[in-house]
Amino acid sequence: LQTSCVQMASLAVLLMFLSAAMATNAAAVRVGLTRIHSNPDVSATEFVRDALRRDMHRHARFTRELASSGDRTVAAPTRKDLPNGGEYIMTLAIGTPPLSYPAIADTGSDLIWTQCAPCGSQCFKQAGQPYNPSSSTTFGVLPCNSSVSMCAALAGPSPPPGCSCMYNQTYGTGWTAGIQSVETFTFGSTPADQTRVPGIAFGCSNASSDDWNGSAGLVGLGRGSMSLVSQLGAGMFSYCLTPFQDANSTSTLLLGPSAALNGTGVLTTPFVASPSKAPMSTYYYLNLTGISIGTTALSIPPNAFALRTDGTGGLIIDSGTTITSLVDAAYQQVRAAIESLVTLPVADGSDSTGLDLCFALTSETSTPPSMPSMTFHFDGADMVLPVDNYMILGSGVWCLAMRNQTVGAMSTFGNYQQQNVHLLYDIHEETLSFAPAKCSTL
Repeated sequence: LQTSCVQMASLAVLLMFLSAAMATNAAAVRVGLTRIHSNPDVSATEFVRDALRRDMHRHARFTRELASSGDRTVAAPTRKDLPNGGEYIMTLAIGTPPLSYPAIADTGSDLIWTQCAPCGSQCFKQAGQPYNPSSSTTFGVLPCNSSVSMCAALAGPSPPPGCSCMYNQTYGTGWTAGIQSVETFTFGSTPADQTRVPGIAFGCSNASSDDWNGSAGLVGLGRGSMSLVSQLGAGMFSYCLTPFQDANSTSTLLLGPSAALNGTGVLTTPFVASPSKAPMSTYYYLNLTGISIGTTALSIPPNAFALRTDGTGGLIIDSGTTITSLVDAAYQQVRAAIESLVTLPVADGSDSTGLDLCFALTSETSTPPSMPSMTFHFDGADMVLPVDNYMILGSGVWCLAMRNQTVGAMSTFGNYQQQNVHLLYDIHEETLSFAPAKCSTL
């Protein structure tokens, strides 16, 4: 560690919620989520193509992280040259007085950060001015020897006076850097819903690469102790994502007991214990035992989605990934089954959609044929996907909205397959519950 106490390491903020009263406040947190879609004229297939390109950057980073035992980079979506992504924006207010900022909501990472003033040429463009710590009466900096600072172990028992913990967070195609801080965050879309929570640890970034697509930063909702969910002591959170073709409705994120799912049709599956190594330790792993199309179970090896002791394999559910990716042994079975059921001519949709299996639509066959549902058989719970959750229509083609996974990397259950499904992540019980829903009405 240098005398400046700058730790060039991944951003990791580990401040836990300070009192039971604060945890109670989390019960009322309700946040609207809007899908990143900067251009309403972009077709559905172009939208998915750009999101898929994003996914490929994300999974390439996952693979590099898995291969490097010393890499502690926390996964987060990147925003390079991709104007239309499949991720979701949540609005939260930072500081006193509170000022609102849009941030990516991501279950695949733990970190929380936003751009901070002074922010010069090394900052990306965002709507509105960056958060200014000097204008807030509740801003604080984490000292190097704080128990919640990642610099503590390197700083030693007697760091230089005034030592602050700095970070330089590197992503697959970009980076962000700043200082570990604490602040009061305000959640809720309306005054009646708002909850103010002091002492949230976050990254105050004043240098970053790339354009983060209209957001001002990122809010990690991952499995680790540094995520917003852990810091709030919420115990659970849920979200319900509106369909991709619905550009006007707002999806919903609930934090705390108000996130609970009630009623009929709710199914529950346990999370698989995550590998201890970061960043895999933050992901929500599920035990996928098989896939069916209609009443036909596909011939997928029983260990295809097994999480291995070295951290490879497995399947995660991720709000920041758009298209579900499946290990080759499973993807080829799904692909072959869909191709056998569709009588339309196969088309090359790689340029227009980036997807592997597409069918041509003509004036005579402008309406896709009826298709059976696809069922993901999780441990103890089956998730039934209607055709709109696994096929994508647009630009004269009809495509399978899934992709083949890189050899050795994890499979991912993406947000395209999560449309109109209310999902509850129960951190205390270590379970995922879900039920079909019309998300625009929640």
